[in-house]
Amino acid sequence: MMALNTIVYEKFRNAFEQKCYHLIIDAYQKSLTEKIIQLDWNENDISSELHRHIKENPLRKKWKFFTQVEAHLPTDTNSEKGFADKFPRIDFKLATFYKDDDCEYFFEAKNLKQNDSSLKRRYIKTGIDSFVSKKYENGSLIGYLLEGRTNETIVGINSLLEKDKRDTETLIHKSNKLIKTYYESDHSDIGTLNHLIFDFTDISE
Repeated sequence: MMALNTIVYEKFRNAFEQKCYHLIIDAYQKSLTEKIIQLDWNENDISSELHRHIKENPLRKKWKFFTQVEAHLPTDTNSEKGFADKFPRIDFKLATFYKDDDCEYFFEAKNLKQNDSSLKRRYIKTGIDSFVSKKYENGSLIGYLLEGRTNETIVGINSLLEKDKRDTETLIHKSNKLIKTYYESDHSDIGTLNHLIFDFTDISE
């Protein structure tokens, strides 16, 4: 019975994660239509706009999902003045309930530009490495592409990883029915990390 319960939960969990992808990608596609996002916006500005679309999506209510931006990720620490300010934060939290337990999934977002090595390095250091170190768990990375082309930007990220002798951790394009710009990277400590690239470069046209 325990094995059966585990199988049922895993099926629910996988369906839940796919719905999280559905909501965040729908929000991205809606933002391309509305053309409100500007290419000089900060990450948090873009995330806030995408979150608005997630909240307004009728499917979110149908699926009984709760959402939050800039969500705290509580850690074991002494409860003293200012302790909550030290919690790590992640850009998106999506949650629902499975029986008496809550299910959560997270997205961390980083701005990217094809010819900006510092942004690509930051994508690695504060994005990929935050998942590898398990500072962030149970989630995926989103790159907000604000300049250039996706393929060349990914080549740049992979070049930096290779320079750091992390050839086995490079991003590889994979087929995904929800979005064309989907990548995966493999890491010995956590397994597969998923990457979504949201290309905003045509939004101002």
